Amino acid sequence: MKLKSSEPFWLVKNGIINSYPSLRENLDTEILIVGGGITGSLIAHQCMADGYKTMLIDRREIGHGSTSATTSMLQYEIDVPLHQLIDLIGEKAAVNSYWACYKSIDDLKKIVQQVKSDCGFKKKESLYFAALKKDVSWLKKEFEARKKIGMPVKWLEADEIDKKFHIKHSHGGILSEQGGSIDAFQLAHDILAYNHEKGLQIFDKTDIKKVTYKQNGVTVLTEHGTTITAKKIIYCNGFESTEIIKDKFVKLLSTYAIVGERFEDDQSHLNDTLFWNTAEPYIYMRTTDDNRLLIGGEDEDFVDAAKRDSLLNEKSDKLTKYLKKILPDYDFRMDFVWAGTFGETKDGLPYIGKHPNFPSAYFVLGFGGNGITFSVIGMELVSEMLKNKKHTLSEYFKFRR
Repeated sequence: MKLKSSEPFWLVKNGIINSYPSLRENLDTEILIVGGGITGSLIAHQCMADGYKTMLIDRREIGHGSTSATTSMLQYEIDVPLHQLIDLIGEKAAVNSYWACYKSIDDLKKIVQQVKSDCGFKKKESLYFAALKKDVSWLKKEFEARKKIGMPVKWLEADEIDKKFHIKHSHGGILSEQGGSIDAFQLAHDILAYNHEKGLQIFDKTDIKKVTYKQNGVTVLTEHGTTITAKKIIYCNGFESTEIIKDKFVKLLSTYAIVGERFEDDQSHLNDTLFWNTAEPYIYMRTTDDNRLLIGGEDEDFVDAAKRDSLLNEKSDKLTKYLKKILPDYDFRMDFVWAGTFGETKDGLPYIGKHPNFPSAYFVLGFGGNGITFSVIGMELVSEMLKNKKHTLSEYFKFRR
């Protein structure tokens, strides 16, 4: 499955940071992690911290799947608003899920500091604003739901948004204290390099041809004819998990993003905040650590690579036009445009845990707009599951829920 197109900004910006060998011999390990993106790197970090003999493989170069195409916005907000999620899964489950996402941003900051990553991690506010006047009533309901559970949020009227951020044509919105941004491609490489020095085995350009699942472990046959035996296999392969799991558990879509040239003028009114709106599909925006503006959205309900890529010019024009509407004084000149695949679940929540069809296997699949924060939560869940303990969130994130 082709997950990205054209020239993702992070790949060009960083190049190949670290390269690892493909697997050339038969090996055994306690934990085998499939997927070398941000999710796989975080789960490997946890498994190493817990003292397991751990191996990670990827069919591509490290981080060259969805991690190179992500916009790397760190949000606690789940794609399904809190007040709607309460109606869907109950108050306790919804509130616990939102607070777990909230906490995960601070947990990720600690990991960044621990591995001394140069990923440009920055804590930011988050503004969720009404794109249309008709959205104001339910957005205010969402504001009240978050306020009720103690989340640090403020309601800003349209004129306040204009004054603070220079954003036009909003109809008010929720300003949250908690948010952040990173370069996920850089962070994934930094986490893996840190753990590689501690004994983590890493093999890229190593695809799986067959997995034999048993109650006491798995045997993996690779494309090179080599085998890996492991007590547990943990799939951190995001959207490519649909190649393995035949349940209809996630809807795959295409999204588009553009990044402008470095901005020489003052843009301090944008640098400390993430922006996204209530449109369907929503538009999202952030600055990068090298003073560029990134804007994305214009999602489409398909994942055909050729069809998706054929729309790059049209989508970049639409995103640029929208940016001109809300920030008319911003001198935006596009440098990069790309498209990527993302997933949408029925309740906006990830799938983390066992699947009944795959003995000795776990999955950490963080879909939606905050997949990175779900991956951080997955570290805690996997750690508990490998010790045969039950995590309070596991019931909400399980398959066939």
